[in-house]
Amino acid sequence: MSRFLLGIDAGSSMTKAAVFDRDGAEIASSTHRVVLHRPRPGWCETDPVAAWEAARAAIKGTLDKAGIGSDDIAAVGISAAMVGAWLVDASGEALRPGIIWEDSRAQEMLDRRAAEDPDFYHRIFQEDGCVMQQGCTLPLVAWLRRHEPEIVDRAAHIFSYKDFLRMKLTGQAAADRTEAAVAPGDARRSGRSDAMLDLFGLADIAHKLPPVRDSESLAGTVTAEAAAATGLKEGTPVAIGAGDVPSTVTGASALEDGMALAVLGTTCIVGVVSDTPVFTPPDLGLLFTLPGEAWFRAMVNVAGTLNLDWAIETIMAEAARDPGVFAKLDAMVSAVPVGSDGVVFLPYLSDSGIIAPIVDAQARAGFHGLTPRHGRAHMMRAVYEGVVLAIRDLLADLPDIGDTLLLTGGGAKSHMWTQMIADALGKTVHVPAGTEFGARGAALLAGTAIGWFPSIREASISTRRIERSQNPAPSAKPAWDAAFANYRKYRDKAIAAR
Repeated sequence: MSRFLLGIDAGSSMTKAAVFDRDGAEIASSTHRVVLHRPRPGWCETDPVAAWEAARAAIKGTLDKAGIGSDDIAAVGISAAMVGAWLVDASGEALRPGIIWEDSRAQEMLDRRAAEDPDFYHRIFQEDGCVMQQGCTLPLVAWLRRHEPEIVDRAAHIFSYKDFLRMKLTGQAAADRTEAAVAPGDARRSGRSDAMLDLFGLADIAHKLPPVRDSESLAGTVTAEAAAATGLKEGTPVAIGAGDVPSTVTGASALEDGMALAVLGTTCIVGVVSDTPVFTPPDLGLLFTLPGEAWFRAMVNVAGTLNLDWAIETIMAEAARDPGVFAKLDAMVSAVPVGSDGVVFLPYLSDSGIIAPIVDAQARAGFHGLTPRHGRAHMMRAVYEGVVLAIRDLLADLPDIGDTLLLTGGGAKSHMWTQMIADALGKTVHVPAGTEFGARGAALLAGTAIGWFPSIREASISTRRIERSQNPAPSAKPAWDAAFANYRKYRDKAIAAR
């Protein structure tokens, strides 16, 4: 009897696979890097051959680590970085490099459309609830149609990343609601939008976008060729799957109305799950369609742990390769009081600027309030605090989250950072057990598809396991309120200067 589920989560630069038992407990995982290519300014692409090789190797590596055979895998689920554009022929072979969501080649085209039609971006938001991002599928396809028309003509299917990987596994072309709704699409109907296809001049090639299906439905089974490549058993069921954010919400056991979740990874996302789509505040943030007829209203600080990685490499370069660097950081940062003695770091460390609390493609990170008396301990503390205060800033534009927050991502590993978040927000922070929540969400979708769970919501909630909880220290509130006021002062100055 098959005892386990396999989840695949292909990020922009790392592909992970993990095995889970019926309770959602992680048994083993394997990670393989995928090199991003930036052949021109603003372009961000992945070699499809390398992408499939990373997925294949991650699957084999996970099975080996878990010490299980192909017969032990009951079903496979897939998640990946959302939107982008992967153009393939009828057999699933890529016709060009896959374009990743970070790609900005379509921005000039979007700016031109917005100049011609001042309501352009608002019309998109009214349909899908998201601030328009240049790496979304429809603007990319519109750009390709203008600059690489022969490729678009030859394409049988236009995919997102996970749909490409799923076709490599099953030979079947399909898409899911979580991706279609943000292509941009129709958030209310959780699918494609004829209005958006018309807006981008793509209605006549809509047939190249695969049929949209529920994430927790079956897509097909592992082919003989894929079985030989991955070590999976031919005929193993494969679920449709979902994009990385919806899969992470599902895998973090957050698929419950009113549940708040923060993902402190390379990007920092904070959002609230609801049973109805939320379009307020207008023209700000993102609205993700989730499996199980739910939505995730989210605000995003484009750079999350990336800020800390950069600071370590730049400010503490001599310790960057030291395996004990984080213990040293804890000691250094803990010695500086809340507020970093007046130093503020705005964590807008991204070439694409920010999309919350305002939309500003030119916003950039920076230190403020530095004087000769400040040293790198103040600067490092300010980086930690900058991300924490950005989370507090983002929450101001979301529905009330109550007294608790689920926290996942690499940043959740830091007890010190987690306590900072609890103190700054005045809320209890729960860190779920596990690490690969995107893969876990994909696995739970697969388990639901084969009947292990009555619904994907039941799968998500019933497998919730909290590793630790950190409560806010009431005595810390005045200091954090003052730090937040100082942060907002410099944030507002930076915005006004734009």
